[in-house]
Amino acid sequence: MASNKNKLAFLSMPAPASYVAGLGRGASGFTTRSDIGPAREGPSAEVIAEAQARRGEEPEIDPEQFQDPDNEYGLFAGTTYEQDDEEADKIYDDVDQKMDSRRRARREARENAELAKHRAERPKIQQQFADLKRGLSVVTDQEWESIPEVGNLTRKKRRKDERTFVVPDSIIVGDRSKSEYENSLDTRQQQANGLETPADTGTMTNFVEIGQARDKILSLKLDQISGTATTSGSATSVDPKGYLTSLNSVVLKTEAEIGDIKRARMLFDSLVKSNPKHAPGWIAAACLEEHAGRMVAARKLIKAGCEQCPKSDDVWLEAARLHNNDDAKVILANAVQHVGQSVKIWLAAADLEQDAKSKKRVLRKALENIPNSVRLWKETVNLEESATDARILLSRAVEVIPLSVELWLALARLETPERAKAVLNKARKSVPTSHEIWIAAGRLLEQGAMGDPDKSTETKNKALDLVDRTIELGVRELRRHQVLLTREQWLKEAERCESDGSPRTCEAIIKATVSMEVEEEDRLDTWVSDAESAEARGMVGTARAVLAYALKVFPDQRNLWRKAADLEKAHGTKESLDGVLSQAVHYCPQAEVLWLMSAKEKWLAGDVPAAREVLEKAFIANPESEQIWLAAVKLEAENGELGVARELLVRARTVADTERIWMKSAVFERQQGQYAAALETVSTALSKFPKFAKLYMIQGQIRQMEKNYSAARASYAAGLKACPKEITLWVLASKLEELDGRSIKARALLEKGRLVNPANEILWAESVGVEERSGGAAQAKAMLARGLQECPSSGLLWSMSIWAEPRPTRKSRSVDALKKSKDNPLITCTVARLFWAERKIEKARQWFSRSVATEQDKDIGDHWGWWLKFERQHGTPEYVEEVIRQGVAAEPHHGPAWQVIAKDDKNVGKGTKELLSMVADALQ
Repeated sequence: MASNKNKLAFLSMPAPASYVAGLGRGASGFTTRSDIGPAREGPSAEVIAEAQARRGEEPEIDPEQFQDPDNEYGLFAGTTYEQDDEEADKIYDDVDQKMDSRRRARREARENAELAKHRAERPKIQQQFADLKRGLSVVTDQEWESIPEVGNLTRKKRRKDERTFVVPDSIIVGDRSKSEYENSLDTRQQQANGLETPADTGTMTNFVEIGQARDKILSLKLDQISGTATTSGSATSVDPKGYLTSLNSVVLKTEAEIGDIKRARMLFDSLVKSNPKHAPGWIAAACLEEHAGRMVAARKLIKAGCEQCPKSDDVWLEAARLHNNDDAKVILANAVQHVGQSVKIWLAAADLEQDAKSKKRVLRKALENIPNSVRLWKETVNLEESATDARILLSRAVEVIPLSVELWLALARLETPERAKAVLNKARKSVPTSHEIWIAAGRLLEQGAMGDPDKSTETKNKALDLVDRTIELGVRELRRHQVLLTREQWLKEAERCESDGSPRTCEAIIKATVSMEVEEEDRLDTWVSDAESAEARGMVGTARAVLAYALKVFPDQRNLWRKAADLEKAHGTKESLDGVLSQAVHYCPQAEVLWLMSAKEKWLAGDVPAAREVLEKAFIANPESEQIWLAAVKLEAENGELGVARELLVRARTVADTERIWMKSAVFERQQGQYAAALETVSTALSKFPKFAKLYMIQGQIRQMEKNYSAARASYAAGLKACPKEITLWVLASKLEELDGRSIKARALLEKGRLVNPANEILWAESVGVEERSGGAAQAKAMLARGLQECPSSGLLWSMSIWAEPRPTRKSRSVDALKKSKDNPLITCTVARLFWAERKIEKARQWFSRSVATEQDKDIGDHWGWWLKFERQHGTPEYVEEVIRQGVAAEPHHGPAWQVIAKDDKNVGKGTKELLSMVADALQ
């Protein structure tokens, strides 16, 4: 009993603070029908918070307590959104946009970089399997058929769909009656006498009348269409010549077009009724009717327009256009009564006349009414066949319109030179703000100076100096009258003078205006830019004048002299080039390039003594210049003076004593067959310049020519030890080992070279060549793949990779190569050869041209050789000559095949044209 009492002892205890009866089983907060009164309320928020704090729970956060104060509600919910609030919001929005735009560029650049990095790390599935997809093109039919079919691999039996459907009786009956034949007539056919069709009794069809009616309707339609029919009673005749033409001129309009015309007609009708003085409305309404083919209605409308708007010349001109020639003359005669001051009306009236005499009569009548119209005077003068009559008219014209520059210039052109000067002086006084008159005066003086061939040079120069003074005076006068043309406008006028055949006037304009609006520190760059842009537009005289003025201001700028010399070399004569170079070496005696250019031009012109004289002067100005010494040696060697050339080299080694002079001395002795002297020279040079790699190359090549492979190997080894970064030494050493039958040693040397010089395409290409020559095609392909991994943008390796592919996949491989190598010229030449192999001649020619597009690409002689070989096979003699001309002008120096042939001792002294032909023959 005691135990039961203890069990129920909690009933007498007070309930916990957070206790709610029935809350755990969901029995609180509602009432039942057995309850009386309201349900018990739950605990308050304070009680729940206190209980959670005792249990260590965090209170729930009210989401409204962090509400944005800009979203006004509650306290400001009832306020009105006024204009001040809108302006404040706009200001804040502008500030936000400004701050965002300041960071936008950096943010977008960062996002693009992150996206590119992400694409590089995790490329798309399509990009990962692109090579495999292209590889499917080489799958054979047997391999393709051996691919197993996709079957049911789930090992589950599929339920077959074996449902059946009931066929309708109509289908069965129809199929049954398909092959049946009727062999009897039904009751209706028997009553109608078989298959005869009964006609109505008492009626007969007159087919003759039907045919006549049809012919009559057709003839009426033909009359309407042709427009050339004449109807007299019932007789109708059609013009047989214009019949087909009239039929072709019929324009068939769709229902939509007809509806549009009707709606437009209603609109224009409303327009002209509401505003009858609006001339464009009448013109538009008449054009609409003309488009609809209702010429009569169009003429009526434009006639009404002329009555309503008699002061509008456009309405009269439209009325004249809609009528024939005779009616148009009458209309324009009426128009003159209302708008006699309209130039367009008089010109239209003159155009209606057929003969020149009538035109002159109309235009002179027009000049009586409008004497101050320049256009009417010009048209009248153009109709005159005699220069004397035209001169008389222009004299009267400039009296009536003294401010017309065109008329003054036209009159000056018709006068003699002496009288033209007087005319231009009058024009200058009448129109002191016209620059065209001053330019015309300068051109007139230039023509007078150059027109007489019997004049002496001194007289011509004085007359041409007068051109400069005239233009300079004109610029000053224009400034005095507040006429300020910009530099660009003056340059355009100078180019126009050059185009019209007045180069001295062009030069005078440049002298007087090229320094306008240019800061002192920007003059050189601005003038060089002006000259380059003028040359690009084909205005060589303007470019020459700009450079001449710049050289007067900056005579010690050797780059400016070089640009002037290049301009004369490209567009001038030999005399002009010689004159520029003579002045250049006078003002810049320390510029070795200018001396060399001058000597080379003399030599190419065949004047060897003059070239020697230029080089002697260059020696005086630059006694220690290796380039001038070597140019002198080359000049003597090319002209057969070998003893003089050898003496010059000895003196050069004493005076200049540079590594390049020692190298050229050794090469000179080797070319002459003096191998012992060449080796001695190389040994002496190596003692002075042990780090010059070309000396080791020359020594090794001489030993190799003597079949002394061990000595050549020692020379290359010494060179590799002294210059491990010289790629050509590694290649020469490898080729020596390969020549000696030691392919393994050659392979090891190249492997060592790749370790010393990582990511070098030449060493990788040579390694691939060693593997190919040793017969290991698979090893060569693997080596090529390794090279492309280390040099992914190498044009040389990608070119080898294209030729290593089978013929069907070469084109797709070339697409990858162009993308990876960024249009490398080697890839461009390879693509041209691919088109050549496919007999796509024009495409191949375009790609060969692209392979030698830039100045850097033009230096690769192999590309010129391939192009010449292609044109010899598929081009015309003109194409061949053009390729040879461009190749000789480019003067290439690089390329595997080119260097082998150009540096061969047998080809010493041969020109670029001969070398190009030999390279084209050697390429395979």
